[in-house]
Amino acid sequence: MRISRIRIYKTPLPYVGGSYGWGAGNAIETAIASVVVIDTDAGLQGCGEFTPCGENYMVAHSEGVEALARLVAPRLLGQDPRQVGMIEQIMDHTVQGHGYAKAPFDAACWDIFGKASDQPVWMLLGGKLTDGAPMYRVAPQNATNETLAEMQRYRDQGYRQFQIKVGGDWATDIDRIHQGVALLQNGEKAMVDANQGWRADNAIRVARATAGLDYILEQPCRTYEECQQVRRVAQQPMKLDECVTGMAMAQRIVADRGAEICCLKISNLGGLTKARKVRDYLVENRIPVVSEDTWGGEICSSVVAHFAASTPSEYLQNTTDLMNYNTRSTGIGGPVARDGKLYAPDTPGLGVAPDFESLGAPVAEYGG
Repeated sequence: MRISRIRIYKTPLPYVGGSYGWGAGNAIETAIASVVVIDTDAGLQGCGEFTPCGENYMVAHSEGVEALARLVAPRLLGQDPRQVGMIEQIMDHTVQGHGYAKAPFDAACWDIFGKASDQPVWMLLGGKLTDGAPMYRVAPQNATNETLAEMQRYRDQGYRQFQIKVGGDWATDIDRIHQGVALLQNGEKAMVDANQGWRADNAIRVARATAGLDYILEQPCRTYEECQQVRRVAQQPMKLDECVTGMAMAQRIVADRGAEICCLKISNLGGLTKARKVRDYLVENRIPVVSEDTWGGEICSSVVAHFAASTPSEYLQNTTDLMNYNTRSTGIGGPVARDGKLYAPDTPGLGVAPDFESLGAPVAEYGG
């Protein structure tokens, strides 16, 4: 089996809530999805997706997939997509870094691998260790009363974990945290996510002002070193997110015991092939993880769901249904969100097909 054609598509994904506020003054109304579709001479097709949470989030850009394709697509044509390790090597030898742009190519090959072997991707990743991954839902940076109402709506839908977005004005954030955590009911959890937005001194002020509250403090500052500075003061468990960029950082976190939880954004790690290695290393060292990505539609959400399903349940903190954050689709099928849990498809491959009607005409094509 050989890769015979590679196409790149782009489509806007408007946020269902109008404006999604996060971090230090960031807001997104429409994300731009890049979808990779790979065809083979055996008639099998695979797809992958990368969607950044706004331009230049985590040094990722919506134009990155197209730029990478110009370099790697000619080298991938004629290769066997089932050999995901070889595909990983070809991309890494062609371009250093830029894992977010490689992730959809990697996912498309896993999709084909699953279809060729008549197995869902979660089986190829080690089997189903979580049947229905617990989800969290985001409460963006709106007025406090809007956040409280939003959390109640999600609770009524079965969600029991909530991510409260902060990272703007630290003094206002203190009140936001107090009011949000107070809304929690028995068995519920809150993550307070600054998305790197605070300076270390202000993050320390927030930690001290909320010392008596039970929540998970997520990525308060930009760098790992700053987060560790805050960690020495904070009484809450710490979750690291944006700074978890690969195996080297995972090894550092394990050596330092630098976090209680690590969020694994699959595209931030370079795709499923690399993310699986990082996850297994963290789990082996008893650090729970989150299965997630920067943003996305049905295709990206399916990758996230398979990754979550193949993670040991006792070490899976949560995941999220990214496809339900949008008013537009990238794929048909994919995972199902039900009663606060995300279920990966059991059909071969990723269990999702490109929504060509929504995607429109390809912006680039190679081979064929």
